[in-house]
Parts: sequence; structure tokens; C-alpha cells
Amino acid sequence: MRFAILGGGRWGTALGSLLSKKGEEVLIYDRNEEVVSIINRGLHPYIEGIKLLGNIRATVSLEEVEGYENLICALPTQVVRSVFSSIELKGKRVINASKGIELKSLKRVSEVLREIEPEVEVFALSGPSFAEEVSKGLPTAVVLAYEKSRALAQEYQRSFNCESFRVYLNDDLAGVELGGALKNVIAIACGISDGLGFGYNARAALITRGLVEMTRIGVRLGARRETFFGLSGAGDLILTATSDLSRNRTFGLLLGKGYSPEEALKKIGQVVEGVKTAEALAKLTRRENIYAPITDAVYRVVTLRESLDHVLREMLLRFPKDEFSL
Repeated sequence: MRFAILGGGRWGTALGSLLSKKGEEVLIYDRNEEVVSIINRGLHPYIEGIKLLGNIRATVSLEEVEGYENLICALPTQVVRSVFSSIELKGKRVINASKGIELKSLKRVSEVLREIEPEVEVFALSGPSFAEEVSKGLPTAVVLAYEKSRALAQEYQRSFNCESFRVYLNDDLAGVELGGALKNVIAIACGISDGLGFGYNARAALITRGLVEMTRIGVRLGARRETFFGLSGAGDLILTATSDLSRNRTFGLLLGKGYSPEEALKKIGQVVEGVKTAEALAKLTRRENIYAPITDAVYRVVTLRESLDHVLREMLLRFPKDEFSL
């Protein structure tokens, strides 16, 4: 197969490297000319020492992307609409590898793409998968979601699947996309807790209650409950909420240590998807009257700039409900 990947960041380059090693032809689009130049020299733009194969190249031209039928979205969620609106999507298939909710519309990436082209077929690739480890060939397991064509999903599964990258199938596209987006917000909360020195008990409680919250939101938005106990839900949440490689957890960690949101973002120097997703989800859960206290607390601290001490006190004083109430 021939794949065009939109987004030459860590994740886009990791997927491109993986596919090229499987013998697939890969084109990576990125607007950053320096990134494109590095990739075209056969080097990884973000991880020193990793060489790229000759069947992967990069471009700054969206016109070149037009010649590819299979597109992979590895862009920051908030720019997906503007970039894909510049491409003729009719007759194309898109694998969404971005993890977020569009702030403007409160929609998932697949919903955004279908607003641009109603007939586009969308898949989603998600799960516990840090780009650096995928690039290094360390063992990883992810899920590929589809809605209509299982046969095409199986073709993509064969394209991605290898000894170090295990790909499972799931027909709950909404659940897989939501799992990848929601876990980033919970990871910020876990980072804040760690930054405040609250300990392992508190982190475990936040992960567990966060998973319940993710499931509650997902089910109300049309996803299947069991999807959140799989790779794109619990799996991705555990990884993102506990690892020092996680930008979302690191962002929360810095907040807990006293940095402002602006200072934390500047220090990280990369897109932190959970920041905009927290705002989008808070608006969405309030609109749909979904009980989501962790998401709402992150939104109040990160977006509304409320006092961390005040929000935490309110969180801790809430009287507990039934454990699995949805």
C-alpha cells in the first residue's frame, strides 16, 4: 500500500518508519521545511540515532498528498479541519491517529472529517503507544477501529502489524477515538496530583475513578462500555497517567509544582492535547449534563485559572456516589 501521513511530528514519523520497514511506500507531509529536510536525509527529526529507510520521504506540498488514497492523520487535533479542508477527500480513506476533541465544534476527528467530506471512510489507530518506543522497535499493542469495512481494516492491520507492533481490531470507532482523547485529561489530573506530592494511593484512585468517568462520558456519547477497558481506554490511560514520557502528565506535574499553564506549556515546548480537550470536554459534558468531576476540575484549573487549592478542596469534599454509577 501507499500511505500519506499528515504530520511529521514524533508520532507521524514513528508510524512512517514502521510502515516503511514493512515495505510500504510512505510520504510524510509537514509544513516545517526543516523537519522535511531532515526526513529526506534519512534521519529521524526528533530521535537521534534512528535512520529512516529509502521508501519514506517528506514534503511541504499538500498537492503531493492528493496522489495518495490512504491518508493517516497525525496532526494536532485543533488543526485537522484546516489542513484536511485543503485536500480533496472524495475517494480517500483516512486513518485517524490524532487524540483529541475539536474545541470549536466539540466533535471527534472522524466527525470533523465527515463534515469536510461526508463520504470519506475513517478508521482510528489508538492505544498505549509512545512514539519514541515505537520508533525504537520496542513491543507495543494498539487497536485499529473501523465502522463499515472490516475487510479494509484487515488490510490496514496487515500493513501495520509486525513483531514489535501488535494491532487489534475493534468496530467501535467512537469509543476508540474518545478513549484516546479522554485519557489525556485524566493524565493531567494525575500529573497535578504527583506534582503536589499526593502519593501513589491518590494516583491509583485518580486513574481508577478517571476510567469510570471516561466510560460514563463515552457511553453517553454513543460508545460501547467495554471499549474503555481495552487498549484505547485503560491501556492508554495507564501509560499516559504514569510515565515521565507523557506530555499531558508532565504538564499536570508542572502545574502541581506551581507553574502557570502558560509557563508549563512553554517549558514542554510541544502540543499538549489534553489542554484544549479538557476545555472541549467540559463544555460537552455540561451541555449533555454528564457527571464528570475530574474533567471539570482540570478545566477549571487550566482554562478558567481557578485556584488549585480551591478546586482540590471541592473535589475532596464531594460525597462519594456508587462506584459504578453511569
